[in-house]
Amino acid sequence: MERHRVSPVTVSRALARLAAEGLVVTRPGSGTFVAERPRPARAPRPADHGWQAVALGDRTVDPAGLTGLLTAPPEGIIPLGCGYLLASLQPLQALATAAARAARRPDAWERPPLAGIDGLRTWFARAIGGQITPADVLITDGGQHAITIALRALLPPGAPLLVESPTYQGALAVARAAGLHTVPVPVDDEGVRPDLLADAFAMTGARVFYCQPTFQNPTGAVLTGERRRQVLAVARAAGAFVVEDDFARHLGVEPAPAPLAADDPDGRVVHIASLTKASAPSLRIAALTARGPVAERLRAVQVVDSFFPSRHLQETALELVSSPAWERHRRTVRTALRDRRDALAAALARELPELRFEPPGGGMYLWVRLPDGVDETTLVEAAWREGVLVNPGRPCFPAEPDGPHLRISFGMAASEAELAEGVRRLARALATMT
Repeated sequence: MERHRVSPVTVSRALARLAAEGLVVTRPGSGTFVAERPRPARAPRPADHGWQAVALGDRTVDPAGLTGLLTAPPEGIIPLGCGYLLASLQPLQALATAAARAARRPDAWERPPLAGIDGLRTWFARAIGGQITPADVLITDGGQHAITIALRALLPPGAPLLVESPTYQGALAVARAAGLHTVPVPVDDEGVRPDLLADAFAMTGARVFYCQPTFQNPTGAVLTGERRRQVLAVARAAGAFVVEDDFARHLGVEPAPAPLAADDPDGRVVHIASLTKASAPSLRIAALTARGPVAERLRAVQVVDSFFPSRHLQETALELVSSPAWERHRRTVRTALRDRRDALAAALARELPELRFEPPGGGMYLWVRLPDGVDETTLVEAAWREGVLVNPGRPCFPAEPDGPHLRISFGMAASEAELAEGVRRLARALATMT
């Protein structure tokens, strides 16, 4: 008190605060003392994770290609490599209304039926047609999850899986992670070639063929009516299943043919349909449709893998597709995708006439053949430096590609003007390589 010219109350408060901070200790009957300083802790031993290499073995799961597709590019990069719709093309208001209605239901957070809520299963069954009933439908957590369930249910590790070449790289990633041996079957402008499909079945003894017959990713090809009949006949002769990934049905600019599953009375086709691409990335709702014993296998794998999809998300999806807003949204998306496809095709023809492509009747991609000798990986990197994101074609091939390609998306760019600017940047990138 004498040194600092303060009152006893101030000293008491100061000591109390120092004690609270652990700087002094009070010993009744003896006084208050400076606390002993703790000895500095030893530096922690660096973690040793080397043991995990032995425990994990030599099996790897490589998400590199998918991670790039799912990561938003930084500001200033024109996104011509994304597989989702621009936010302004998503039915955000309708989704908000649907989610609010679903949340008000008294059972919104209860466990749903394991195969999915009845109304949603009915809607997916009607969308397929033919002899499909709601009892044949299994609701899943999005299309990627449905592919994973189907391949795990149908094939053991090490088994051959026939796939289109090129094909959706997410399916290739699932197959590799499951230890399957992917066998390519070439695709042309009319879809997969049935003659080569028959040869592949005969050579490999495969029992499953994965395909996207409608607006295929990445080529946009639509399997013709005659080839659809031939594919089913080839699979029947081989005693094999066809996994039909019908991801782009609601992204059609032109009318889409009926699914393969609609013309399949014997349960040979396992059909996958998703709402995600045509709505919003986080509406992770899809359906697996199958008939016969395989349906029970699929349900068993889903239960073991993830129990069931969120009931609230299922109810939200049902509210969305049952409302008048859904058909209005589909018409809006159809018009927007047609205009964007045409704008992108016109820009490519104007700026890069040496590139070859066929405008698709649906989906969100142009599959572009580059001139021979162009290194697509180097081009993609050069395009990034110019400020535009495009996808290389190589990851879409299960084996050696037939040449260099790009997959260019027209679903995420902000406008038709931005599509044109993206193509100009791509042209500058290609010019630096010649």
